[in-house]
Amino acid sequence: MSIPAISQTDQPSPGYLPFRAEVAPPARPLPRGACDCHFHIFEPGAAQDMPFPFQEPRSYTPTQAPLAAYRAMADALGLERAVLVHPSVYGRDHTSFEHWLKLCGDWMRGVAVVYPDTPIADIERWHALGTRGTRFNALFEGGVSAQALTRIVDRVRDFGWHFQVLMDVSRDPQQVLAFADFGVPLVVDHCGHVPADQALGSAGFQNLLALVREGRAWVKLSGLYRLTSQRSGFTDTLPLVEALLRANPGQLVWGSDWPHPAIAPPMVDDGDLVHALLDACSDAELQQVLVDNPSRLYWAQ
Repeated sequence: MSIPAISQTDQPSPGYLPFRAEVAPPARPLPRGACDCHFHIFEPGAAQDMPFPFQEPRSYTPTQAPLAAYRAMADALGLERAVLVHPSVYGRDHTSFEHWLKLCGDWMRGVAVVYPDTPIADIERWHALGTRGTRFNALFEGGVSAQALTRIVDRVRDFGWHFQVLMDVSRDPQQVLAFADFGVPLVVDHCGHVPADQALGSAGFQNLLALVREGRAWVKLSGLYRLTSQRSGFTDTLPLVEALLRANPGQLVWGSDWPHPAIAPPMVDDGDLVHALLDACSDAELQQVLVDNPSRLYWAQ
């Protein structure tokens, strides 16, 4: 079945480019069971009775990024497992999220977006499908209150889920410490989302390193192109990635952030992102970051 054309209101935001279909092959093979711990699927009309509409309003409209294209990229790089992260453009509607987890449960896990009033029945269903965390976006103003976050965490606590947060840890150095005190595992996206040239001198990033060192936080080595103007090599992000590895490689996972939504051109090559990881990691660290740690965080339950 062909994918229906997207409507005029679903046209990609101006200036946004599609993902690269061709990727640079890794310099050395990835270990068996390698996991991409952060990706999205944008496939309108994937099923005739499930058009997967975007929410209104939304901050951006992504380009189409179907499952088949993701699998082609993952296979080319040697990624065997993946974690689907529910994106903001679908809002509260997890129809697409559930669809992909049902279809790909043998190799996929998920991170949902839970609200203070999300029915427990929904959380139970998502958990049975392989969901292991809830995500909160703290980058933008106007989000939920601290009290609401506590209610969200309380709703997922008994399921053993983690609390994943997209935040710039340098904005409020104490915030990441407060999140670590919620009493569920904390996962911080995109290396703490601090500009690469400011990270090591940031009190918030130093607090994040301390939490990683103590085993009180996980960090995703993802979204390097969001921390720098570089679109390949990512050499200015290497010091902060190495600092996280020195702190505790047992608390780090890696994610592609495919299809790299809402970034300005040029588009990143997923092979370059893998190369940056290979440059930073020894073989033992690579095994931890790509295989052992994802197994603990997403597949242990």
